[in-house]
Amino acid sequence: MHAVESEERTDAPRPVVETSVEGGRRLASAYWREVERTTRGLVRVRHAPEGPALRALGTSLIKFGPPHIQAAEHRVSCRYPIEGGLLARRPGGSITFAQDGSVLISSISGFHPRLATLPVLYAHVQARIHAVVSRRYFARLVREGAT
Repeated sequence: MHAVESEERTDAPRPVVETSVEGGRRLASAYWREVERTTRGLVRVRHAPEGPALRALGTSLIKFGPPHIQAAEHRVSCRYPIEGGLLARRPGGSITFAQDGSVLISSISGFHPRLATLPVLYAHVQARIHAVVSRRYFARLVREGAT
């Protein structure tokens, strides 16, 4: 199977973070918190100097490299390279959290999921989880800002 490309987006009534490096960090940190909330703590985020990892039952599901944050004019983004883990068939691709004006974006690009060897399984499990977390993430950002 080819690499997975997925983008979730929503329009917010106004920007929820400032267009700065700190704003990019806040977008990412809000997403990681939403992963833990949505999975009721089954999946935890372990932060390390080399990058975060999503972990469950002592296993690294997905390992990420350090963030690449960009802020210019009305757009801020925080992109993490995907470096491996149980759910990755091989390193490559990235996950990005962004705000472009008042549009919030959560995207996965160039990811090679292990579950993609069975496309139906990937579509019904891993892809759906990302979509659900993204919708909840957007709703929380709009409600609370990225605090």
